[in-house]
Amino acid sequence: MEARDKQVLRSLRLELSAEVLVEGLVLQYLYQEGILTENHVQEIKAQATGLRRTMLLLDILPSRGPKAFDTFLDSLQEFPWVREKLEKAREEAVTELPAGRFDSWIYCGKRNLVCPRPVQSNQLLPSRILHLAF
Repeated sequence: MEARDKQVLRSLRLELSAEVLVEGLVLQYLYQEGILTENHVQEIKAQATGLRRTMLLLDILPSRGPKAFDTFLDSLQEFPWVREKLEKAREEAVTELPAGRFDSWIYCGKRNLVCPRPVQSNQLLPSRILHLAF
């Protein structure tokens, strides 16, 4: 899972655990798509409360590969408002580009901007912004 997606799950952790019930389609879809193993499903189902089941799922997802976040989004058919919230947070998240290629730059969400690492995303200065042509 990309660092940006891990950041999104971490930042919305409490909201997700309050709004998503993982027992139904969410869990089964993630199992069907190979994101969760049978052991994961059993471990999640064994949790005493819905809150604990969701928290455990959120603990497991980041280590389940590059498709885990998108598959999790797909599993949220019963919770379209949650999916929208996650997609919006993902677009707005500030993510570092791979080291070695752009070592001193960061990618700033959907705005298609690349800015020097020392500048924080909420303090972007127009003179220090390089617009990318995509």
